[in-house]
Amino acid sequence: MLESKVRTPQEQEAYLKELREWLSSVREEAPEEMADFFHNRIGIYEDRHLGRWAKEYEHIADYFPGDPRSLLDIGCGTGLELASVFRRFDQIEVTGIDLSGTMLGKLREKYPGRRITLIQADYFAYPLGEERFGAALSFETLHHFKPDKKQALYEKLCRAIKRRGCYLECDYVACCDEEERLCLEGYEYRRQKFGIPPGQFVHIDIPLTLEHQLTLLKNAGFQKAEALYENRGTVIIRAKK
Repeated sequence: MLESKVRTPQEQEAYLKELREWLSSVREEAPEEMADFFHNRIGIYEDRHLGRWAKEYEHIADYFPGDPRSLLDIGCGTGLELASVFRRFDQIEVTGIDLSGTMLGKLREKYPGRRITLIQADYFAYPLGEERFGAALSFETLHHFKPDKKQALYEKLCRAIKRRGCYLECDYVACCDEEERLCLEGYEYRRQKFGIPPGQFVHIDIPLTLEHQLTLLKNAGFQKAEALYENRGTVIIRAKK
């Protein structure tokens, strides 16, 4: 298991100062549509993600309590997290869902011979079924969405996971209520300024605090939701059905 590293008060103060400056610098920039954002960065996506979360990608599968046998991976991208999954569970069946066909194409090339079903779709809208998967996973994807969207998705995930299964989420969380508020305010401002329709996904970070994130999971029907690891804003959460 990974060793947690929590920001000191001084580090958090410096982080918030930097965040305010960055949010101010992008406030008047038009955000990119979500699928376009990732399609346009396919050449640098993996290097950037591994540069920030290499250890988390390498060890994410360690946090499954047993062998789930089947896994739903939402927002799977190029499947960086699946290297850890297949290393621990050689015969696992994986269903991956992502908006970007470009990303899914790269994932397919990386894991020949593995038991993988890939679906290009909006995972909020795509039917996940009931008690189909031993576990579910998401890695750095849900911090782009508002609480009501997350709440509905978590309810779908809870229904889709088999009894005694679990959901793992590795994601960026807000350090405090101030960060959560600042990011959401910037998100709403830019959507309104550029006339972005309500149903269109755009690439803007709007993380929740850990407390609010765990509350959504518990409200969705998971029996227990807890953070198992934290690295200065990146957390691994496990929610058990």
